[in-house]
Amino acid sequence: MANLKKLYDAVLNGDAKTAVAVTQEAIAEKLDPAVLISDTMIPAMAEVGRLYECEEYFVPELLLAARAMKGSLTLLRPLLAASGTKPTGKVVIGTVKGDLHDIGKNLVASMLEGGGFEVTDLGADVSPDKFVSSVRELKPDLLCLSALLTVTAPSMRTTIEALKQAGLRESVKVMVGGAPVTPEFAREIGADGYSENASQAVVTARQFCHPDKAA
Repeated sequence: MANLKKLYDAVLNGDAKTAVAVTQEAIAEKLDPAVLISDTMIPAMAEVGRLYECEEYFVPELLLAARAMKGSLTLLRPLLAASGTKPTGKVVIGTVKGDLHDIGKNLVASMLEGGGFEVTDLGADVSPDKFVSSVRELKPDLLCLSALLTVTAPSMRTTIEALKQAGLRESVKVMVGGAPVTPEFAREIGADGYSENASQAVVTARQFCHPDKAA
């Protein structure tokens, strides 16, 4: 029988090979993929986030855990789709125009996937028009904007303004983050929220998508 404690530990410790192997065993035994994620993998990623907040884990550990989680999710996602299981929420994420940095954005995207969200990653150097068209087409619950450079951060404001002009601002929550971004800046540009790191981004995203279950 698939050892789910082993799966939990594999995600927690960033052991992608073991995580995939146990997930394959669980699939062969026809265990419910939604339960696998909600009862084993999401709690493991929540613990990863806690260890990061406590400074027992750092970015390399987060990346390894996210990779392990992603390996399992790749196997489970088709089964979830076939069963009609809905994700925690839909997210579109990207680094704003003029900024080619994507490590932080990639980490947030992976952590959100680990938290049960359906994530569409638009990559780096994403124009306001591209964000707008993606929101119109995909109808996400949350749009995440990332910037690492002070000179590119104003593109977040431009993107939010473009959403307003397109009549889409009220249809999606906007969360911003990155090195030059502060809570004050987020409020100033009209964002709904701010996150200073990847683990906090998952908590904030849950608050937006399911405020009644955020705790």
